[in-house]
Parts: sequence; structure tokens; C-alpha cells
Amino acid sequence: MIIKSSTMLRNDYNAIAKLAREKEEPVYITRNGEGDIVVMSIKAFERREAMLDLREKLLFAEQQHLAGEPTISLEAAHNRLKEKVDGKV
Repeated sequence: MIIKSSTMLRNDYNAIAKLAREKEEPVYITRNGEGDIVVMSIKAFERREAMLDLREKLLFAEQQHLAGEPTISLEAAHNRLKEKVDGKV
């Protein structure tokens, strides 16, 4: 975990931005010794958003499965996709 003060952010923004980009993880900014905000690179933010989106989709699929909704095998799903890509559907 990277923690920097709001004073450092104010006085040396470029160093904080560089650190966030290089480490590709959030930089926690404190104010008066307490956590205040988080700064991260666009790349890290987009990766985190994609992960959260995937988790949401997996949770939804698991809920459907537990509710007894019909499923198909991985092989059947693969064949359906292949047919669509090959233009057979």
C-alpha cells in the first residue's frame, strides 16, 4: 500500500502521478494523518473496473445457476460461438 500526504500531492503532483503509473496500484492520500482520497493511473482504474464488471457477471451467472435456470455445457457454448463466427447461424 502506497501512502502519501496531501501536502506531497499539492507540492509534487508529478511525483505522485509517476508513482501511480509505475506501480499500477492506488496511492492513498492522507490529510492531517487520516485517509482522505485515492489516486490511481487510468490503466489501473480500467483494470479494476474490468475486474469488477467480470465479478458482477460471474455472480449473476452463479445466482442463475442456483435458481435452477437451464445451463449448457462449455462444449455446447463453444460450438454455438463457433457456428456464429463461421456464419452458419
